[in-house]
Amino acid sequence: MTLVADKPATKSAGDKPSAKRDINAFTGLAHIALIAWALVTAGPLIWVVLASFKNNTEIFLGKPFALPSSFSLQTYFDAWSEAHIGRYFLNSVIVVIVSTAGTMLFGSMAAYVLARYRFPGNRFIYYLFVSGLAFPTFMALAPLFYILKNMGLLGSYTGLVLVYIAYSLPFTVFFLAAFFKSLPYEIEEAATVDGASHTRKFFQIMMPMARSGLVSITIFNIVGQWNQYLLPVVVMTGPGAESKYLLTQGIANISTSAGYHAQWSTLFAALTLSILPMIVVYAIFQRQIQAGLTAGAVK
Repeated sequence: MTLVADKPATKSAGDKPSAKRDINAFTGLAHIALIAWALVTAGPLIWVVLASFKNNTEIFLGKPFALPSSFSLQTYFDAWSEAHIGRYFLNSVIVVIVSTAGTMLFGSMAAYVLARYRFPGNRFIYYLFVSGLAFPTFMALAPLFYILKNMGLLGSYTGLVLVYIAYSLPFTVFFLAAFFKSLPYEIEEAATVDGASHTRKFFQIMMPMARSGLVSITIFNIVGQWNQYLLPVVVMTGPGAESKYLLTQGIANISTSAGYHAQWSTLFAALTLSILPMIVVYAIFQRQIQAGLTAGAVK
């Protein structure tokens, strides 16, 4: 009697084409969804840029989605000089640079200590920072106003910079603490054996290793602080505060002060000037942002 082993079950020839068809169908749907999302996101931006070259008649009475009759930059010159957007732009640049530098300095040091050192209260301090992510900003506006008023910082860049730093620290510490945990301990231990101090290890060893993460969170902080409107409205108040307005306040001031006689093309030109720096920043640092978000995911 001869025993014949059962042949292993084999997949039919039609399974692979079916799987490929499923994958291709899913890929096609994903591409359609991405194209739709790109149109929804980029459509309003493109319309704002085109409207900045039109006059009020073309915007409201003509074809709103048609190309402008001319591409003159006069509206941008008017927005920059007559509407004082140039001054507001410079104010925003100064405040964002100083506040981002302070946020990254204090946030990275706090995140490094919380991620790499063990001491009583470590987790409590970490969760205290993280809890700031869940705290609604508008709930702190009234206390914040009176605190800055009592400190004599209301209507000053110093007060606004301090508020920006406090506002940005929770997410910065949360992001960088997880990033510092993913870095290898061997290099830090070797530096300790060589006699490096804690400060030297942080600035000369750990920060260069965490460069991609630092770049990513720096860009997020720049964008968040650049687009902030609620906090400057509360802080930058008082006599003579209009000359210290930030870009978001200045653009809102153009719209509210002009009323029904607003030059909408000038307003759209100001909006375009406020959007372009962030697009340029993302275009330049796109790879660094992606590298920072994915670093530490695979060891």
